[in-house]
Amino acid sequence: MSTFGSKRIVVGAHYGLRDWLAQRVTAVLMALFTIAVLARFLMPGELGYDHWYGVFAPQWMKVLTFVAIFSLAYHAWVGVRDVLMDYVKPVGIRLVLQVFSIVWLLGCAGWAIQVLWRL
Repeated sequence: MSTFGSKRIVVGAHYGLRDWLAQRVTAVLMALFTIAVLARFLMPGELGYDHWYGVFAPQWMKVLTFVAIFSLAYHAWVGVRDVLMDYVKPVGIRLVLQVFSIVWLLGCAGWAIQVLWRL
């Protein structure tokens, strides 16, 4: 039996693997969305309201934009939550900041979807 080193106790937190993977997957989705939008904007035509409207008019682009909005909100939530857990030690303040972050991100995502589908 070894007497040196620490013994790692697994408590079921998965040590951030799920969050790490979520950050990578959402980053890839946002990168693909950016490439799709750039490809649509590089199409010939005048860059005005009509062109802008034409980029987001097809249903597939609206769905892709919805996925990108959701990805951005989740990506931001994981990052903000990690920063708050690492640097804000008082539990009450951290909880208030996390709730504020959730409400803010949901509000921003809701507003973006409202703009996208003109609800």
